[in-house]
Amino acid sequence: MARTSTHNASLKPDLLDADRVPLPMLEAGMVLTWSSGFVGMRFSADYAPVLLVLLWRFITLSVCLFPFVAREIRSAPWPVLIRQSIIGVFATAGYLAGVARGIELGVPTGLAALIADLLPLGVVVISTCVFREHSPRSVWAGLALGLAGMLIVCRDAVALGTAPAWAYALPVAGMISLAAATVWQQRSTAHAGSLSPPGMLWLQSAVSCPIFLWLQAAHGNVMPIATVGFAASVAWTAILATLGGWGLYWACLRRSSSARVTSVLFLSPPITLIWAWAMFGEPLSWPMAIGTGISGLGVLLVVRPDRARGRQAV
Repeated sequence: MARTSTHNASLKPDLLDADRVPLPMLEAGMVLTWSSGFVGMRFSADYAPVLLVLLWRFITLSVCLFPFVAREIRSAPWPVLIRQSIIGVFATAGYLAGVARGIELGVPTGLAALIADLLPLGVVVISTCVFREHSPRSVWAGLALGLAGMLIVCRDAVALGTAPAWAYALPVAGMISLAAATVWQQRSTAHAGSLSPPGMLWLQSAVSCPIFLWLQAAHGNVMPIATVGFAASVAWTAILATLGGWGLYWACLRRSSSARVTSVLFLSPPITLIWAWAMFGEPLSWPMAIGTGISGLGVLLVVRPDRARGRQAV
C-alpha cells in the first residue's frame, strides 16, 4: 500500500513533495543545512547582535513564505493552528533564544553548540520518563556512541568561558524546549493532523517575531542595519538554517521516529567544523574524523530498529 501523508490531504501540498525523496537523502540534507545555523550565528556576530538577526530572519520568512502557504493556513482547523503555534514557540523561539542569549552572555559557541546537540538524548529521556515509551537497548547504545563521538569531535572546540553561572542553563533550556516540541509534534500529528513543513515554518516564524522583537527591544534598536553583512546574515540563516535545516527536520520527523531523526544530528558537529574550515580556515584533525566515525556507528544503531519496524509494516 502506498504511503500517505499524515497531514490533511485537502490542504495545499508541500513546496517539495518530501514523500518522494528517500529518507536518507532528506536526513543528509538536514544535517548539512542544520549545521549551517551555528556557522551562520558566528558569521552574523561580526555584523549585528544575534537577536536582531534572528528577529529579521523571522520577519523575512513570515513575509516571503506567506503567499505559498496562505491557502493552507486559511483552510487549517483552529485547533491545529493553535497547537502548531505553541509547538513553534517551544521549537523555534525557545530553542534559538536559549542558545543565542547564552552565547551573547559569554557561553562559548562550541559549548553552546555541544549542549544543543544533546537533543537526541533529551528526546529519548522525555519520551521515556514522561510518556513511558520503551526504547530498545540498541537505541540507548547508539545514543551513547553518538555522544562519545560528538565529545571527541568537539574536544578542542569546547571551553568554559567567563559567562555567569546561570547563563549556562540557557542553552540547556533551549535544548529541552526543542526536545519537548519534537516529542509533542510526533505524538500529536498522527492523531490530530498537522501542517505541511512550509506551513509549519511560516507559522513558527510568525509566532517567533513578537518574541524576538521583545527580546531585542529590551537590549537595543530593532531596525535592520543597512549593510551587506547584515543582509547576508539574515539571508544565510533564513534560507539555509530555517528553510533547509528546520524544513527538512520537520519533513524527516513526519517520515520516521523522533529518536532516529534527532540521532542523525549527532553528525552535525563534524559537519559544522567542516563549514568552519571552509569559511574561516579553522583546522581539521584526525580526532574529528575518528569521532565522526564513532557517531556514525551510533546513528546506525539507532536507525536499525526503525528499519526493522519498516520491514514489518510492509
